Amino acid sequence: MASPMKNLLRDPAKYVQSFRVFLARSTEHQSMQEFMERQLPAVITSIGNGKSAINILSIGGGAGEIDLLILSKVQARYPGVAINNDVVEPSADQISKYKERVAATSNLGNVKFTWHEETAYEYESRMNAEKKSKKWDFIHMIQVLYYVKDIPATIRYFHSLLEAQAKLLIIVVSETSGWETLWKKYGSSFPLDDACCYISSADIKRILDSAGLKHQLHELPSHMDITSCFIEGDKEGELLLDFLTETCEFSKTAPPELKRQVMEELRKPACSEERDGKVIFNNNLSVIVVEP
Repeated sequence: MASPMKNLLRDPAKYVQSFRVFLARSTEHQSMQEFMERQLPAVITSIGNGKSAINILSIGGGAGEIDLLILSKVQARYPGVAINNDVVEPSADQISKYKERVAATSNLGNVKFTWHEETAYEYESRMNAEKKSKKWDFIHMIQVLYYVKDIPATIRYFHSLLEAQAKLLIIVVSETSGWETLWKKYGSSFPLDDACCYISSADIKRILDSAGLKHQLHELPSHMDITSCFIEGDKEGELLLDFLTETCEFSKTAPPELKRQVMEELRKPACSEERDGKVIFNNNLSVIVVEP
C-alpha cells in the first residue's frame, strides 16, 4: 500500500507556513545576523576592489531578510558603488514579501534588484540555453542546497561564475546539529521524493575537498524550542514537526511506530537538551566561504 505521507514541498503554502513557525521558534536568523554583522565584513573585503559596480547573486533569497543585511554590509564596505543584486527564488510568495521588504527599506538607492522566479537548476538551464555566463563578485546560497538535485554539479556551476576576487558563501546545517542525527537515522523513512535531500556541513566539505576548492568554515550556534511538538494537537507543534521531517501533516500520516521513534529521538541528547522544562533542539549552522 502506498504511504499516505507526502513531502512538505509538494504543498508550497504549507511549507511556507511551517517555515515561518520554524523561524519564529529558532534562533536561525539571529545566528545568521550575528555572523553578517561580525564576520561578513572580513569575507567581502576584496570583492569590489576597483569596480564601478558589484554584482551579487542570491540563490534562494527567500523573503530577503538576510539578503538586505548582506547588502548593507557591502554598501558599508564600498560606499556609493552601484550594486546589481539578482535573486533566484522559486516561491512567488517569498518574492512578493522580498519586494515589500525592499519597498520599506531606505538607503537602497544604489542597488538594482532583479528577481527570477525559478530554482537554481532552472536558472542554470536558462543561462546555458541563452549561452550566457555572467560573472559575479559575491554569490550566496543560504539554506538552499537541500533542494537541488545534484549538489556537486550545482556548486561547480556557481563556483565557475565567480570573478577573480569573488567569494561563494554557503550556509547549511552543521554536522554537529540535531538535524544530522535525526536525518541520518530517519531520512530514509521520510517522503523525500526528489524534492529534497539531506546534507550537512560534513557533506559540503567532502564535495569541496574532492573538487579541490579552497574554503573556510565558521560554526554558528543556534537552537530551536520544539516543546510544542510534544503537545498533542498543538497547531504550531504540528507545523514544526512537519518542518523537521519535511513531511506534510507528519503526526497524522506517519505510521505510529515511526512517529513514536522520531518523537523519542527528538528528546535524546544527540538532538536536543531539556532546559527549564523545555525541549531545545540543536539547530547549529555552518557557514562555508569558498574561494574562486
